Amino acid sequence: MNTKKILSLSLLGALVSAASVPALAALDAKEIARLGSDLTPVGAEKAGSASGSIPAWTGGLTQAPAGFKPAQDYVDPYASEKPLYTITAANMAHYKSELTPGYQAMLQKYPTFKMQVYPSHRTAALPQGEYDEIRKEAALVSLAGTGNGMLDYQRSSVPFPIPKSGLEAIFNHVVRYRAGGYHYYPTEMVVQANGKFTPVRRDVTVAMASAMGNPEPNRLYYYLGKVTSPESVAGSQNLVHEPIDQSSETRLAWTYNPGQRRVLRAPEISYDSPVVTSEGLRTNDMIDMFNGAPDRYDWKLVGKKEMLVAYNTYTLASHSLKYSDIIQPDHLNQDLIRYEPHRVWVVEATLKPGQRHLYAKRVFYIDEDSWAILVADLYDGRGELWRVQEAHSLQRYDVLSAIHISDVAYDLQARRYIVSGLENEEKRAQFGIQASLKDFSTAALRRSGR
Repeated sequence: MNTKKILSLSLLGALVSAASVPALAALDAKEIARLGSDLTPVGAEKAGSASGSIPAWTGGLTQAPAGFKPAQDYVDPYASEKPLYTITAANMAHYKSELTPGYQAMLQKYPTFKMQVYPSHRTAALPQGEYDEIRKEAALVSLAGTGNGMLDYQRSSVPFPIPKSGLEAIFNHVVRYRAGGYHYYPTEMVVQANGKFTPVRRDVTVAMASAMGNPEPNRLYYYLGKVTSPESVAGSQNLVHEPIDQSSETRLAWTYNPGQRRVLRAPEISYDSPVVTSEGLRTNDMIDMFNGAPDRYDWKLVGKKEMLVAYNTYTLASHSLKYSDIIQPDHLNQDLIRYEPHRVWVVEATLKPGQRHLYAKRVFYIDEDSWAILVADLYDGRGELWRVQEAHSLQRYDVLSAIHISDVAYDLQARRYIVSGLENEEKRAQFGIQASLKDFSTAALRRSGR
């Protein structure tokens, strides 16, 4: 082979490689000037929809309603509102353009599934310090060369307020604001076709590295979770150190096995390995709707749409409810879930050639105001819709964060589902916790196990 041909092939290879890597440029000054102007400080459209069904963003819900007391239930600011309309299988065709394929499938499959649609309220809001940081870092942050992490990222809760790719939108979800960290007591229930379930209770602490005084380099957050019941699985624990840039370092994870009384490395706590208590209904990267390394998929930013999504679900968060009030055969009690029209970014993830994952395609619907994934449709290797994820969002006006209260994944093929995060019968979560590295060490994991 002559030298010219070798050089031509090398150039072709470089061009192919470059084409597979997302654009790396940060925002320019003109784009940044839009934040707080025609766009909100996090990059959402400030104006309402042309039809008026979605209002303009006027700052979000930053003040607690009358009657709210810390350490008690959130007061629902929209408790007096009535549904504008209810969608069922009988009338869903009229609303098809606003329904995800997953919701359409749920309405068709389960005669008791319905969606009560209320007036839209754009409640999402962050502290001013977060807006300042978003604006500052928007000129700096870019995707890593492989797209599997971020470069020059410090602590912005929206590193890509004007996303140019599906990966940028997904990273906005992954790093969105969590009030610095929180300690909560989520439950997980696998619900059988007849409606029976057994709560799996956990004690979980999550701390964002940027909120800690001594974080390690290349750390996004730290996670420590312990199963407290039922007795058959109580005592098992997981510890995770999550990198910012997973191009240079993969997730670090450990597990504590109470039977063996040993701490072991757990590289399997990632991707499509099943959560051990989920009976196969939930993969590790389905936690928080999506988390972890995105490298097994090609990501496409489809665009923005007006869709119906679960929003301002204060009723579902009430401690006056029992789990038996919420959980029913086939699906959650839909009388407790509030749907509203909102604009969402649609991001499509398609499995890369040669990669392995349970889901050949995933379509995510990301709220433009909070950057949280609110709905996801998951497809199997045959291209058929397999599972539908739904997050239950609300604005936590006491800490100015839109951390959702729970999420559910419906398996359309097995007619079972799993709901995660409910705290109705548990102690209330604490936000803005103070944590240090020693709280997330393997020694701490071992001590907690004893």
